[in-house]
Amino acid sequence: MKQQKSLLVHWIIYGFFLLLAGCSSNLTTPAYTSSQMDFSAVRSVAVLPFLNLTSDDQASERMRDAFMGMLLATEVIYVLPPGEVARGVDRASIRIPQTPSIEEINKLNSVLDVDAVITGVLREYGTVRSGSAEANLVALSLQMIETQTGTIVWSAEATKGGITLSDRMLGSGGQPMNDVTLLVINDLLDQLFD
Repeated sequence: MKQQKSLLVHWIIYGFFLLLAGCSSNLTTPAYTSSQMDFSAVRSVAVLPFLNLTSDDQASERMRDAFMGMLLATEVIYVLPPGEVARGVDRASIRIPQTPSIEEINKLNSVLDVDAVITGVLREYGTVRSGSAEANLVALSLQMIETQTGTIVWSAEATKGGITLSDRMLGSGGQPMNDVTLLVINDLLDQLFD
């Protein structure tokens, strides 16, 4: 009987930890990195406007600006200013800069002379609710495209924030949006420079 109780307690604890792991909202999918690419050759990038799948019309611009600033702060890659990228997009006649074709990337390269282009998709940005609990959530996917060939050489995604088990139990409001944004971008930069 004592052994059965011990086994039962063991399974309850194991189940609790599985529940905690299942409730985690800080998901990271392994990044794709081309084995053929020499990333030390990437000295300059143009970050194109992100595709916005959220209900916040300005969210993708805020995320793009934050990402560009933090990428530039690494001092590893020169990031073209957004105005210069916008002029290049206009001069290269890119119809939808969030999803450029290979030909459009080649045209953009002839105008801007950058080693790579970074595109992104903002999938989540805002407050999520479950019962009485609410928290901020950000999900961003990025890819780096080498401009000479139009080949995707790196892609990654990160999701941070969301409602945790402690938020549900304690009724806390999760992390501030600025903190969640920084976590997502730091995760993506870690994946890029890993």
